[in-house]
Amino acid sequence: MSRIRSVVLDPLYDSRGHLSVEATVTLESGVRARAGAPSGASTGAHEVHAFPPGGVPEALETFRARVAPALAGLDATDRAAVDGTLHRVDGTPDFSRIGGNTATAVSVATAMAVAKATGRALWQILAPPGVDGRRFPAIVGNCLNGGRHAIGGPDIQEFIAFADGPDPAANVRAAVRVHQRLGEELHRRFPKQALGRGDEGGWVAAIGNVDALELLKVACEQVRDELHVDVHPGLDLAASEFFSDGRYRYQEQTLDTEGQIGFVSALVDRYDVRYLEDPLDQEAFDAFAALTRAVGSRTLVIGDDLYVTREERLRQGLERGSTNAILIKVNQVGTLTDTLATVDLARANGLATITSHRSGEVPEGWLAHVALGTGARGLKCGVLGGERVAKLNELLRLARATGA
Repeated sequence: MSRIRSVVLDPLYDSRGHLSVEATVTLESGVRARAGAPSGASTGAHEVHAFPPGGVPEALETFRARVAPALAGLDATDRAAVDGTLHRVDGTPDFSRIGGNTATAVSVATAMAVAKATGRALWQILAPPGVDGRRFPAIVGNCLNGGRHAIGGPDIQEFIAFADGPDPAANVRAAVRVHQRLGEELHRRFPKQALGRGDEGGWVAAIGNVDALELLKVACEQVRDELHVDVHPGLDLAASEFFSDGRYRYQEQTLDTEGQIGFVSALVDRYDVRYLEDPLDQEAFDAFAALTRAVGSRTLVIGDDLYVTREERLRQGLERGSTNAILIKVNQVGTLTDTLATVDLARANGLATITSHRSGEVPEGWLAHVALGTGARGLKCGVLGGERVAKLNELLRLARATGA
């Protein structure tokens, strides 16, 4: 009864209005589950391909012709067999034939069908021994956008509220409140300027990097005093996006690697930054290690583009001591099996994991289950926008269900 009767792949719009895909898995028992795959704008060079060269239309055609027949009849509870079939049918190291988003949608929808058929929550079938759902992730909330996510804003891509108290509901509330405080201050400071929000729901304003971080620090302090929640500034620099010819090219300054390490270290110390993602170029394993030695005792130093959720990339980082944390994005690597293998390697070596959304998201909550089921240190899912709120609301439901 747990065997796959059919899998259907359909087009789906993400939060930027771009086409992605969703998979519907039906088991022989009649149980059915559906999952959509998100897409990123700021992507690492070593990620799998989201789609084949012909985009979503080619992905749909390839799926109907080659993938769906290979999945029919497989035991859905055998995740390695299902995900391994996706790899086998694709036949490339980067899902360039069927698309990583196809693999993600199928892998997640199959796991959801298994959870539904067995009367469990998705997070429960993902959890390894020792993860019991009692430790909820911190909230990593994007409050102000720059970089690729917000033309006209700062160079730094994300200014983040890192809410890390013991109560998941209070953490969600704190991240939302920091976003609101920032909006209030930006409207006061720029009363005649048209303020918008970026791809991930953070505010966008014509403001410099340091000024934006100063506003974020004040907003976090205000919310800490107001709600008594441990919330501090965080940054996702997405530094590869403004790195070229060996230099980090900001609007107001250009830095070599040593200068970038010094600049970022000073930001950590001055603004009490507790979350620091992609502060250096995606190939700079040794420079990451130098920065981690400098500030790793005071903040999470997180590799996203550095690792792209791939085991082999993480092993390089572990050999060099590059970071003390890793960002986890399922569609960077394609399947839950590959994702969980990277999570296991990180956990075995003492690295914190942060489960993350993409800038082009779908309005579904399965990411909250991945975070809880893998014992993630944080859930990075934004603050505003229905596709972001869907993750936060699902986390709140899980907190109520588990009594957290």
